[in-house]
Formats: sequence, C-alpha cells, structure tokens
Amino acid sequence: MGVNPALDKALLTPTDTAVRRWTWASLVANATLVLTGGLVRLTGSGLGCPTWPKCTPESFTPHRELGINGVIEFGNRVLTYVLTAIAVGTLVAIWRWAATTPFRRRLAVVLALGIPLQAVIGGITVLTDLNPWIVSLHLLLSMLLVAGSMVLIMDVRGLQRVDVPPAAVMIAGALGAMVAVVVYLGTVVTGSGPHAGDAEVPRNGLNPQVMSHIHAGAVYLLIGLTVLLLVVLRNHAAAGAVRLVLAVELAQGVIGFVQYFTDLPVAIVAAHLVGAAVLVAVTTRLLVAVVVPVHSADAQRSASIA
Repeated sequence: MGVNPALDKALLTPTDTAVRRWTWASLVANATLVLTGGLVRLTGSGLGCPTWPKCTPESFTPHRELGINGVIEFGNRVLTYVLTAIAVGTLVAIWRWAATTPFRRRLAVVLALGIPLQAVIGGITVLTDLNPWIVSLHLLLSMLLVAGSMVLIMDVRGLQRVDVPPAAVMIAGALGAMVAVVVYLGTVVTGSGPHAGDAEVPRNGLNPQVMSHIHAGAVYLLIGLTVLLLVVLRNHAAAGAVRLVLAVELAQGVIGFVQYFTDLPVAIVAAHLVGAAVLVAVTTRLLVAVVVPVHSADAQRSASIA
C-alpha cells in the first residue's frame, strides 16, 4: 500500500491487539449509529435531506434553506462512510490475521455488508416518507450488527462456552429470545409515539399507551428470566455475566419509566436507545458464554468470561 507504513503494518500484518481493537471499533461504531439515527428522529430531522441518495434533487449536500435539520440528517449519512471504513478495516485485519478462522472471516464479511444494507434501508425510509415500519428495520439491523460485533469480539478473544447445567442453557436461550422481543416491541412503541422524525409523518396507528404496557410486560418477563438464570448459576463462573445483563436491564427499566412519565424528553429517549444497544451487546456476550457450542476444551480460558 505504501502511503502510511504504520497503517500498512496494522492492516497487512495485524497483531492480536490490533485485531481486538478493530473489533471493538466495529462494536462502538454500530452502537454510535443507533444514537445518531435516534437523534435524527428525535430532532425531527428525518426528512432534513428530503431525497436519497442525494440530499436534494440537485445536490448531495444540504443547502442553507434546510437549516439544522438538514445538517443533522446529512451528518448521519456521513457517518455511514466512517462505519464503512471501520468495517473494511476490520475485515482486512481479520482476513490477514495469523490466527484467523473461516468463521471469523465470514462474520467480518457479514458485518461489512451490513453497512451498505443500512444505507439502502435509510434510503427507502426517506423515499417512503419515514414509514414507521421501515424506520424500525433501520434500528433492528443496527442491533443485529451490534450483536455480530460482540460475537466477533468474543471469538477473537478466544472465549468459548463454559460448562453450565442444561437448565441454564434453556433459560439463557429464552432470555436471548425475550431480548429480541423487547427490542422489537420498543420499535413498535416508538412507531406509535410522537417522535416520528418529521411533524407531518403518520404513525403506525397503534395506541402508544397500550403498546407501552405490552412492552413493559415483556421487560418484566425478561427480568424474571434473568433472575431465574442467576439463581441457577449462583456461584458459577458465568454468574458475573448474568449480573451484568440484569444491571443493564434494570437501568433500562428505570430510564423507560422516566421517559414515559416525563413525556419522552429527547435526552432520556436517546439514553434509552444507547441502553438498548448495550443490552444487546451484554446479552450476546452471555449467550456466547453459555449457549454457543463448545469449540475448545480449554475450560480455564473459557471461565474468564466472568
């Protein structure tokens, strides 16, 4: 490559540390997209750039008449290029890493392909005038990319499944499924609420109060499953990972109640979005520890999950 010898070495002959940093960068970048995408909606900037792929029919960049909303929406689009650079850097580092495996390469490819897919969904979102069901796909894909990034982090670190009772595997699997349900219901609640991304955008037609209560019920069930798993795994090496998941769930519950009873202030809703990304990440970490099939007999190394 020749332009920057240090960058050449980091990408073409990456060390273990460099690869781990790339995977963490991928996780942070995808979680950041959750936040910036949320801010576009929360500030009413969803149609700040009224068309796609250009910002306006005449230009790729916003003009002065679009105001701050155009800047915010355009900034979110620019972040896609940053994400692309990180995804490509992660892919190259994984591909060139001496300790790489076919699974790591495939996962890095999937994560890299997720970025242009996000751009396409974003374009469809704009072209359909922020249809709430399409908007929800934007967030759900981001959550899948967050989960995939955490799986890659865990795999690169060499952390494998710990030996837990069969009941714990079943409960953890149910917990993971319930996290997916809770996140999805959160997007449905959002689609029924006031933060549409633009004042003229219709909502999904569902009652926001009813959907909020359904969402809360799913959260209660999720917390119950987590407590049950913690009881089953008491004094176990994986108990620390379960406690971390429970702590994030409780924090998210508090934030959710605060935003509900304070009429959804922007800062609190943004914190709830970031919390959802954190919840997906720590839950994925737990599932890799107790559900994913064992790839190695190195139990001592595996136990460091706690």
